[in-house]
Amino acid sequence: MSGLRVIPTWRHGQERLYVCLTDGRNVAWYDREAARVNLLSEDRRDDVLEVLGPFLTGPVAVGPPPVPTPAELARLTLHPDDDLAPNRPGEALQIALDRDPGPPHRLRPDPRRRALLAEQTVGEALDRLDGAGWHALHSVPLPGGDRVHHLAIGPGGLFAVHTLYARKQRVTVADPMVTLGRRDPHPLLRRVRADAARASYALTAEVHPVLALVGPTDVRITAPLREVRIITDTELETLSRLGGMLKPADVEALHAMARDRHTWTRV
Repeated sequence: MSGLRVIPTWRHGQERLYVCLTDGRNVAWYDREAARVNLLSEDRRDDVLEVLGPFLTGPVAVGPPPVPTPAELARLTLHPDDDLAPNRPGEALQIALDRDPGPPHRLRPDPRRRALLAEQTVGEALDRLDGAGWHALHSVPLPGGDRVHHLAIGPGGLFAVHTLYARKQRVTVADPMVTLGRRDPHPLLRRVRADAARASYALTAEVHPVLALVGPTDVRITAPLREVRIITDTELETLSRLGGMLKPADVEALHAMARDRHTWTRV
C-alpha cells in the first residue's frame, strides 16, 4: 500500500485531482485539461502514477510543476479541508439546504434559495474576472458563524462582496439603512463594512466593502455613502477596470493567504 489517496477539486468548472499523503500533504496533482501529472517529489513517481491510474485518460506528461511561483507552492501545501479555493458560490447555503431542505410545500419560497441564487449569480460574475488577473474566493467562514460571501483580489485591490437578492424590487439606500421594496429598512451596510473590516484584520491589508444587488429594478441612494460601494450584478465587471493598487505577485501572495482557512480563525 502506498498510503496515497486521490482528492478531486473543482475550480471554474475544471477538475484537478490532488494526490495526498495520509496526513493531508500534497505530493502531486493531475490537471486533466493540460493532460499533465505534476510531481512535487520524484521519489513518489511510481506510487503517484499507480494511484492515479484509474483516473488517467490518454497519454499524459509527467514531471515537476512548470516553474511554480512561491505562492503556488504555498497553496499546494494546504490540506484540502483547509483550502477555501474550491468553495462554490453559496457553498455554506448549499450545504445547509442539502442537510435541511425544508418542507416540500411552502406558501412562500424558501428565502435561503433566493439568497443562494444571488450568491451564485455574483460568484459566477466574479469568477469570470479570472482572466483579467483577479481571484475570487466564496463563502469565506468567519468565527461565530458569519462569513464573507465573496472575496475578490486583483490589481484594483481587495473587495469583500456581500450579495442581496433584489429581483424586481426597488432598493433605497440611506446609509446604513437598506430598504428592499416595501419591507422595513435594515442597517445592512453596517454588516457589509464589518465583514470588510474583519477581512482587513485577517489579511493585514485594506479590504473595501461592496454590496452587490442582484436583479433590482431601481437603486436609489439618498445620501453619500461612507466607504462602501454599491453595484448591481451586471456591473461587477467594472471591478476588472480597476488597477494600480496591487502587483501580480502581491495578488498571488494575498490569494494564497486568503484561501487558507486558518487565516480567518483569528478574526
